[in-house]
Amino acid sequence: MSGFVEKPEPVQVPGLIHLHTGKVRDLYRDEAGRLVMVASDRMSAYDWVLPTEIPDKGRVLTQLSLWWFDQLADLVPNHVIGTDLPAGAPADWEGRTLVCKSLEMVPVECVARGYLTGSGLAEYQQTRTVCGLALPEGLVDGSELPAPIFTPAAKAAVGEHDENVSYEEVARQVGPETAALLRQSTLAVYSRARDIARERGVILADTKFEFGFEGDQLVIADEVLTPDSSRFWPADQWQPGRAQPSYDKQFVRNWLTSAASGWDRTSEQPPPALPQEIVDATRAKYVEAYERITGLSWS
Repeated sequence: MSGFVEKPEPVQVPGLIHLHTGKVRDLYRDEAGRLVMVASDRMSAYDWVLPTEIPDKGRVLTQLSLWWFDQLADLVPNHVIGTDLPAGAPADWEGRTLVCKSLEMVPVECVARGYLTGSGLAEYQQTRTVCGLALPEGLVDGSELPAPIFTPAAKAAVGEHDENVSYEEVARQVGPETAALLRQSTLAVYSRARDIARERGVILADTKFEFGFEGDQLVIADEVLTPDSSRFWPADQWQPGRAQPSYDKQFVRNWLTSAASGWDRTSEQPPPALPQEIVDATRAKYVEAYERITGLSWS
C-alpha cells in the first residue's frame, strides 16, 4: 500500500474548479481557463504522503521556484502568469500560489544528473549504465560524472515510483524532435543552475523538470530546482563514497526508517505522524536551502 495517509478535501473557491490533488500541489482551473497551482505544506516519503505537514514548505517551494524562473528566463520560457490570489481564495494561499498558463504537458520527467547517487547509483552498480548510458568504471556514491547526463523517467501516479526509461523510449513516445529538444533544454537548464548553485557553495547533484508546449514553444512548468525536485548538497561536506548530507527531507526519511518511528516500511501500514523535532529540523533545512541559494533572508 501507499498514497495518502489522510487525503485532504479540496478547498472550495468560487470561480475555481478543482482538477487534482497531488503529493504537494493542488491544481485548479479559473474561469479564464488558466491553471491555479497551490503548493501545500504536505510531505511525502517512501511513496506515502505523510499525515504531518512541514510549516512554510509550500511557500519555500513556490518562492524558490520563482527565483529560479528568473535566473533561467533567457534559456526557456516558464508557465507563470502571476502570483495574485484569485478572488475568494483563503489568505493562507498567499505566497504559495501561482497562476499559470495551461500547457500541453509532455508525459516525461526530464531528469539531469551531474553526480551519481539514488536510483542512478543502483543501476550503475549492476550494469555500469544509467538509463542505458554507459559510465566509466570506479564511480561511487556521490561521484561527479564526466559530464551531465539526461536520464528521463516515466511519470508515476501518487503512491508509485517514477520509472527510469531510456532516451530511445522517450523518442518513441513523443517523437525524435521533441525528445532531442527535451534533452537539450534539460541539460542547458541543469548546467546553468549547477553553476549558480556552485557559486553559493551548493552542489546540484541532480534534478527533474517538467515541460509542456504552448503551441510550438517548449515551456518549463510546475516547480523548478527546489529541495523537493532536486538533490542539493553542501559543497564543503561533499565526500564521494558515502551518502551526502542534503537540503531536503532526509531527516524525515531517517526517522521513518529508525527504531524510534516503530514503522516497518515493508508492511502495509501507513507511516506514523512525525515528532516535532523532526518537523522543525526539516523546515530549517528547506529554509536554509532557500537562503543559501538565493542569498535572501526568509521571513
